[in-house]
Amino acid sequence: MPALPQLPDVVFRPFQGSSDYGNFARIITAFALGEGSDRVETAEGISAGYDHLERCDPERDLLVAEVDGDPVAYSRVWWDQETDGPLLYTQVCFVDPQFGGRGIGSGLFIWSEERLREIAAEHDAPDKQFQVFINDQNMGATALISGSGFEPVTYAAEMVRPSVEDLPDHPLPDGVEIRPATEDQLRAIWEADADAFRDHWGYVEPTEESYAHFLALPYRDLTLWKVAWDDEGVAGQVRSFIDTAQNSERGLWRGWTEYISTARRWRRRGLAKALIVESIRELAKRGMIDVALGVHTENPNGAFDLYAGLGYEVVASWTAYRKPV
Repeated sequence: MPALPQLPDVVFRPFQGSSDYGNFARIITAFALGEGSDRVETAEGISAGYDHLERCDPERDLLVAEVDGDPVAYSRVWWDQETDGPLLYTQVCFVDPQFGGRGIGSGLFIWSEERLREIAAEHDAPDKQFQVFINDQNMGATALISGSGFEPVTYAAEMVRPSVEDLPDHPLPDGVEIRPATEDQLRAIWEADADAFRDHWGYVEPTEESYAHFLALPYRDLTLWKVAWDDEGVAGQVRSFIDTAQNSERGLWRGWTEYISTARRWRRRGLAKALIVESIRELAKRGMIDVALGVHTENPNGAFDLYAGLGYEVVASWTAYRKPV
């Protein structure tokens, strides 16, 4: 294991199990606010992900920084096999901005990279890449990453449609119908979504643990989902949700039109657009006044242009960086 960072008045310790979930939620929320993001994390949201981690042992692959006995930052690492691509060694790091400028983020970054080198040394593969995702507003993190040899490889954005009014009239194409989502359909819906993204950048083959994570995701409300079916099965879907914690904390009335996918046989036939329009209408019925989503801006199927054409506007952007191990 890498040596722990040494900083004045900062103690580094390992993961302490689910008792840390509330701390992580608080740190992530503060970190996001410092980047200008409305994200609000919860202990339940952390549990949904951390109870189903893959290729990550949090007792060895996670490090927490404390000041005066209180957690103020942490980092986590894991690895993935990109389909038809490199082995990826990824790290994330969150620092409460109140404790910035002390070298905590840099110390966690160095520790995480060394831990990933140890993991990578156990793998025999021709192409191994470190990977990080950075909010473009975080100039300090951008400078740290760029100075460490990382190069940008692709981009993502958060987009908000500031109104649920003035929606285009865009009916479903012939041959599909929206059916109410039910619990017994969840596996088919999840598998259809996974298959739709198989040809996208960074795709990692899902597992049974991935499905368990899907089932554990918070804010699941099947009555918000718009799932279209044809004679072969799921043709497309938008699995909307309302992040009640974010709305309460930030004073928002926002719905999320997320998990948007279309089966290959239905691409570029207007299905996704129709499902998004129906999803916005459904969220408007629940009192939401704006809607949001995340997108890979270089999506090969024109997702970014589709969302922009529907009135979504970029409010934040991220860059994915990689460098050889």
